[in-house]
Amino acid sequence: MTTNNPNIDLQPGEDAAVFAGGCFWCTEAVFLALKGVKKVISGYIGGKTINPTYKDICTGETGHAEAILIIFDPEQITFGELLEVFFATHDPTTINRQGNDVGTQYRSEIFYLNEEQKIEAQDYIALLTQENTFGKKVVTKMSPATTFYEAEDYHQNYFDRNPTQGYCSFVIPPKIEKLKQKFPEKLKS
Repeated sequence: MTTNNPNIDLQPGEDAAVFAGGCFWCTEAVFLALKGVKKVISGYIGGKTINPTYKDICTGETGHAEAILIIFDPEQITFGELLEVFFATHDPTTINRQGNDVGTQYRSEIFYLNEEQKIEAQDYIALLTQENTFGKKVVTKMSPATTFYEAEDYHQNYFDRNPTQGYCSFVIPPKIEKLKQKFPEKLKS
């Protein structure tokens, strides 16, 4: 894959996608379950502060979104399939909000890494809009990817390491269940 983003290092046979869909603990858990996904990194993108911390972005003043960088094998799962899962496992009709998480850091946004991703995402959003899939307007933003800042170590693989943490045990299992019901063929065994 050709990426316009110099801070995303890919190995031969790898591709990448960057999505923001609310709390990165949730989106990370969803995408880690998919066949062909090699790695998911939680982080921050789309803001003005250099090297932001979790504390910084929680103020909502840095402009960053909580996002995930997905490293995947395009021979096993395509960018289009990742888009399908992304839109099916978060609410793309709310501005700066996912459930009880409110603020610009929880916005729905696709940070495209090249022109092909931009066009594919635009076409998919147009299809969802045409089919009125959600019964409301899709408000997911699209932006060229800027610097992706990896979140602190304790945020990485958070759900797997903290399944009984209150937020995790309440919010993430319904998303995983939805994933299992809607995309059983895409799940790792």
